[in-house]
Amino acid sequence: MDTHGERRVAVIIEDDADIRHLLETVLTQAGFEVIATGNGLDGVQAVRAYDPMVTTLDVSMPGIDGFEAAKRIRTFSNTYLVMLTARDEEIDTLQGLEAGADDYLTKPFRPRELRARVEAMMRRPRQVLAVDGSGPVAPIAVPVQAPVAAPVQAPAATPFAAPAPAVAEPQYTPAATVQAVAPQPAAAEAAPAQPAVAKNYDREDGWLDHNGLYVNSEMRLAEKEGKAIDLTRSEFDLLNALMESQRRVRSKADLALLLRGESYVTAHFVSEADKRAIEVHMANLRRKLADSITTPRWIETVRGVGYRLAASDND
Repeated sequence: MDTHGERRVAVIIEDDADIRHLLETVLTQAGFEVIATGNGLDGVQAVRAYDPMVTTLDVSMPGIDGFEAAKRIRTFSNTYLVMLTARDEEIDTLQGLEAGADDYLTKPFRPRELRARVEAMMRRPRQVLAVDGSGPVAPIAVPVQAPVAAPVQAPAATPFAAPAPAVAEPQYTPAATVQAVAPQPAAAEAAPAQPAVAKNYDREDGWLDHNGLYVNSEMRLAEKEGKAIDLTRSEFDLLNALMESQRRVRSKADLALLLRGESYVTAHFVSEADKRAIEVHMANLRRKLADSITTPRWIETVRGVGYRLAASDND
């Protein structure tokens, strides 16, 4: 699975010694170099120090709990984060996903399932945190405005030179100045037209578009109104799946298997918790898109089934 030559490092954050040893065995057999820690603070430091590909994280721990640890890790790391919890309450699952977890398992878990889920996550591209798409936009806007301001002032100086013969009547000079300044706002009004030099979202370059939302699966970018949208791996994969499917409905079970890297066949089991996880991801996605549930522009819920793209603005 290590197609990029990266070291297969895994960090375990687990206060229960027996489970910690079990996780070490499972991940070592999967080919990982394992670093095990017993609390949240040490775990966060280990992730910072070793930059692991995969991190398993317990929820109930001394010091800081798994939710807080996940939030801190997500501020600097793109590690695949699997949260483990002995509680099967829906609120725990929701909090874990909102804190930045990519997947979760309820204790007691089956070692083979953990290994399968880890391998499925690693088939999805790792997201590079530094690439947010917003960097190039600001520099482009600044130089475009600078040249416009200079030419506007230069021509303004020419009219001032023309009235020079009228120096004998100083009273006309202020009048000429007023007339010369007056046209300048009109020139300045032309500046807003410059954003027309917008980014080219060419389909040949891999861009998909719908109602002003643009997604590129190869670059792992999602943009709206010229600005990048900060999405987690799971959120991006779900959005990309809907963009590719257009108005075809994708069921929650289908989308859950998509995040696991599995095809939609009846042999694969999808639990109610998995489906609730999709609902949480979709709610977060809607929030980041500023999309309305009642009058959606992008994500439409098909009650009792799943999701699809909303109707096009041109329909």
